[in-house]
Amino acid sequence: MVYSETDGETGTRERVLAAVLRHGPVSALELGRLLGLTAAAIRRHLDALQKEERIEVKLVRGEGGAGRPARRFVASRRSHDVLEDDYSAIAVQALHALAEIGGEDAVRAFAKERFEDMYARYAPLVEQAGPDVGARARALVEALTADGFAGTKRDVGAGLPAAMKSVQVCQGHCPIQDLAAEFPEFCAEETTVFAKLLGVDVRRLSTLATGGHVCTTHVPVSRRRPQQTPGATPK
Repeated sequence: MVYSETDGETGTRERVLAAVLRHGPVSALELGRLLGLTAAAIRRHLDALQKEERIEVKLVRGEGGAGRPARRFVASRRSHDVLEDDYSAIAVQALHALAEIGGEDAVRAFAKERFEDMYARYAPLVEQAGPDVGARARALVEALTADGFAGTKRDVGAGLPAAMKSVQVCQGHCPIQDLAAEFPEFCAEETTVFAKLLGVDVRRLSTLATGGHVCTTHVPVSRRRPQQTPGATPK
């Protein structure tokens, strides 16, 4: 399909960005062919998208002729962040529709299913840390960080009796922050999974979804979690 260059600069530029997102790394020549635009038009839009920091140039060796690297275009982190915001808005709308059809129980069941998947992935990693709650909390933080939650652990109660010591598991980023702000069931289910993984009762002190700077979970470390019998399912 060939697009007219009279469609409007903004609309055409968005089509160029969409093509880069879908086909990148992609050359200016390939984009022109895909969109039916002249070389001059493609160059104008690519230059504008670069100035807006919505695309980046990637040099690909061995494709530029005479040993020179070829220029290919890819979407920037900024463009991906905008897309994540769009997907978040769609997810919120979808859950509102689910709530209208199935009520709060349907939303709660959806949230539980999502975090059961988290538990299944994290449990083997946390189990490897052994019965010590502090060690298990470190393993949980590492798993959260690997998943993009920017996890950290802070020891609390240094100098206090062992029975009063605790750690705080913090998350500096939440991919579903907007969703959790609308549906607190997601935070509740995540807290339940943390307790299940660590083997102790935990308490959520703050969340990004409710305006906190980080999500913070209080974890008492005075008890040791019993070792699981091989093959047994943690309760």
